[in-house]
Amino acid sequence: MSDETFLVTGAMGCIGAWVLRNLVAGGTPVVAADLATDPVRPSLVMTPKQLAQVTFARLDITDLKAVQTLVEQYRVTHIIHLAGLQVPFCKANPALGARVNVVGTVNIFEVARQLPGQVRGLSYASSLAVLGPAHLYRELPVPDNVPLYPATLYGVYKQANEQTARIYWQDWQVGSVGLRPYIVYGVGRDQGMTSGIAKAILAAAAGRPYQIKFDGPVALQYTDDMARIFITAARAEYAGAAACNLRNDVVTVSEFISYLQAQVPQAQITCVPASPLPFPADLDDSGLRAILGEIPHTPLPTAIRATLDLFEPLLAENRIDLSQLDS
Repeated sequence: MSDETFLVTGAMGCIGAWVLRNLVAGGTPVVAADLATDPVRPSLVMTPKQLAQVTFARLDITDLKAVQTLVEQYRVTHIIHLAGLQVPFCKANPALGARVNVVGTVNIFEVARQLPGQVRGLSYASSLAVLGPAHLYRELPVPDNVPLYPATLYGVYKQANEQTARIYWQDWQVGSVGLRPYIVYGVGRDQGMTSGIAKAILAAAAGRPYQIKFDGPVALQYTDDMARIFITAARAEYAGAAACNLRNDVVTVSEFISYLQAQVPQAQITCVPASPLPFPADLDDSGLRAILGEIPHTPLPTAIRATLDLFEPLLAENRIDLSQLDS
């Protein structure tokens, strides 16, 4: 839409790369902000011509003045806030994790508050890590408004983000939609505790054996779907502070492996038995449906095929670092 300009923070990450791809495909002006400006992941899913349509900007999300200057400079109308440090990085450096994940998010909301006539829509990445172990949730599927029992600093910081959003709506009517991804998979997903699903597809494409380090039921969200959900959520210009579960494909890891081996019969993919992730997988996404209507969802076999098709030429051109399969 011609009257839109999107800011994507954390744009060099996996979801960020796919958000850029979708916005450029739709002809929407977009500013890609991150500490790094080398588009390593975006270049895996976008052509040089597509990348040339993106404005890349270096941004320290913990610097409020820098965030406001960037939003004002480019007349940003919609923000997709993805910048954040993941579980192991927050554990290794809790103070830095808090600055990036908590203070950085406060800065995004504060700029939206200061520019109410300009910034119209905001979506941000929360996480399923705000929830506790599956056994704590008797009502299935698990609704959005259950008690939160995060078991990591990362989850605590994401819970703080959801509460920040609530207060900014309560006190200043800054609307937002927070999304709680579980396992996002696709090209560009190369780090994080749940990246094993994406790495298994890469290993199958590369003809390498790979063991997923968890098993049991999971909820899977394809990268392209996830990007479109973030974009649609920002465009909803929601009047409230929603924090929404995601669902899409709910399968066991063994079932995922079966789907993958149906397309790559020679794939040597296994998982560690009796090692379920500490989160519920049966999630109610009706809250998000009430805001967005139809939720983008590529069926799992189709998404696996699309991911394999993207990986194959990248491998042929030696553009994928296979050392990620060793971690």
